[in-house]
Parts: sequence; C-alpha cells; structure tokens
Amino acid sequence: MIGRYLWNLTIALDQFANALLGGDPDETISSRAAKRQHRSHWRALGRLLEWIDPGHLARAREADEGGAASFGKGGE
Repeated sequence: MIGRYLWNLTIALDQFANALLGGDPDETISSRAAKRQHRSHWRALGRLLEWIDPGHLARAREADEGGAASFGKGGE
C-alpha cells in the first residue's frame, strides 16, 4: 500500500514539474520528451532516460495527453 502511495506521489510530482515547464498538467516529462525527440534539449533528456531505463520513452509516451500545454503546440 505504501509503495503504491509513493509511486502515485512520484507521478504527481512529475506531472507538476511538467506543468511548471509549460506542459500539459496531465502529462509526464518523459512523455513530453518522447514526443519532442527532434529538439536538441529534449533529445538529450531522452538519451539520459534511455540510458537509465532502456525502453522508457516508448513506455512513457502518452499519445492522448499534451493538448492542454500552456506553451507550444501541445501534443507536438
């Protein structure tokens, strides 16, 4: 039970950080990075995440999220 609670808090903090950076508040930074691999700073983050956890970006990508971003084109 405590494990699930901590995991939920981790996801919430990830989504909060993404919202602070102008992203959709219901999307994680990993999902955003997966969609923006064509941009150098997102590509660098993606490489780091993949080095830590191979396959992470493919698992984290949320195609149905990103439309409520404050900056940019949302689900880009």
